[in-house]
Amino acid sequence: MKDTSPPPAIITLDHVEKYYGEYHALRGITAEIRQGEFFSLLGPSGCGKTTLLRAIAGFEDISSGTIRLDGRDMEGVAPNKRPTNLVFQSYAIFPHLTVAQNVGFGLRKSGKSPEEKRRAVGEALEMVGLGQFGARAAHALSGGQRQRVALARALILKPRVLLLDEPLSALDKKMREVMQVELIKLQREVGITFILVTHDQEEALVMSDRIAVMFEGSIAQLDDPETLYRRPKSRRVAEFIGMMNFLPAEVTGEAGGHVSVDVAGLGRAELDLAQCPSGAQSGKGEVGVRPESLTVLYEGQHAEGGREAEGTVKEVVYYGDMTYYDVLLDGAPAPVRVSMRNMPGRRVLDIETRARLAWDPRAMTLFC
Repeated sequence: MKDTSPPPAIITLDHVEKYYGEYHALRGITAEIRQGEFFSLLGPSGCGKTTLLRAIAGFEDISSGTIRLDGRDMEGVAPNKRPTNLVFQSYAIFPHLTVAQNVGFGLRKSGKSPEEKRRAVGEALEMVGLGQFGARAAHALSGGQRQRVALARALILKPRVLLLDEPLSALDKKMREVMQVELIKLQREVGITFILVTHDQEEALVMSDRIAVMFEGSIAQLDDPETLYRRPKSRRVAEFIGMMNFLPAEVTGEAGGHVSVDVAGLGRAELDLAQCPSGAQSGKGEVGVRPESLTVLYEGQHAEGGREAEGTVKEVVYYGDMTYYDVLLDGAPAPVRVSMRNMPGRRVLDIETRARLAWDPRAMTLFC
């Protein structure tokens, strides 16, 4: 029978605290990062994600708590003695050296022979798709190529954990998307643990096995990307991960594992208790629903179970493959965002057009 249990932890964070004077940068961080996973620390600027990454790398001392790598307490262990390597946001490429010299820089005191170093550099460059670039001057590289050189230089030392501090932030959108895929492939090929720091929600969702969402030095939620997106545990997480509409709602009853709510602009909905992360206290709350979970109904179309709502289109944003509508539902205090894929024969609605929307209670989350 196939073992479906998760891999063992390679990093254990146990009540990690960090103070800078009176500033509380990390607040009781407790988590396990598994062997061979692509793990992301996601949050806004100043939330503590880079501080935590640098603490794992050994560049920041922690005020209290424990960081264990491979079961060993890292207190007092210097960065160069840890089984980690850090790829900096700036890449830190030496412009006066060739690509091969940059990649092999960390092997200077390794005790390897010149031939062993050349072989290791060649293997590292092949790994990142730069096998023919060894003799090129580093200053002649594009942004994406410099990022690959930084990765090769880190991987040549064969770390157990590769730490990535917003490595794609300097790239343009198209190159960033290409490198996201390349990083995923590389991580699978080398099989080591990657820990990525990013403030880009889409980047984290695309690349990660699991994501820790951080606010103000604490982990607000740690889950796989789909769970984070579909079942956020708080309104703050829901707002930060993608786009979500929030509609006033009133809890009217609970029975048989289901909660009855009246949702402004949509009507009565029956939700499973799993859709209520903070419980289902009677009274007022808010229902969150993603734009893709609301569907514009065209002539002759009807919603399953009669779950339809009417409103007026207040804004139209056309993206080529998608159109985003802001629709003010009858009885709702503010417009909701609706995303529709542009299919052949599907017309784009005009502003001030009346529209019917289909909705599904299974796509809702109740925040009380």
